[in-house]
Amino acid sequence: MNTVIDTAKTKMKKSINHLLDDYATIRAGRANASVLDKVKVDYYGSPTPINQLASISVAEARILVITPYDKSILKGIEKAIQASDVGINPQNDGQVLRLVFPQLTEDRRKEIVKDVKKMGEEAKVHVRSIRRDAIDKVKQMKKNGDITEDDLKVAEEKIQKITDKSVKEIDEQVAVKEKEILTV
Repeated sequence: MNTVIDTAKTKMKKSINHLLDDYATIRAGRANASVLDKVKVDYYGSPTPINQLASISVAEARILVITPYDKSILKGIEKAIQASDVGINPQNDGQVLRLVFPQLTEDRRKEIVKDVKKMGEEAKVHVRSIRRDAIDKVKQMKKNGDITEDDLKVAEEKIQKITDKSVKEIDEQVAVKEKEILTV
């Protein structure tokens, strides 16, 4: 019974972490190195993350500077960023790449907030699905005679508490990201 609860808790935590990873890659009008996390550069035949090939720093509020460790890969990084869905054209001066994040319009901010809320809802649906699976498992254990009726009630209450806590955390993360995006 406890393993079912622990497994559900772990899966719910993974759902929240996945949501946070997705949120990190959302452009909110400010320079943020994590928007490049999913961009891979073809480096000697293998796709390699940019952060392993270059140092990425925030020069100003809306400018990211990418300084490659090996200057010969500069063009490759530039092409990978252009081919990605980052949506910003890098400026190459032969030494470093600069990504200038444009100021977001009000409409674009609202669109991004809708996407953020949608991602939050999907995470909550996933958490509830995990709850349903966990409750089904403990009910099956009761049916098989592995646990008593009282154990079943206790397990259902614990699973529900974990679910409520996870949903609350998702709502908090949605609110934080929404505020970040809407702040001009």
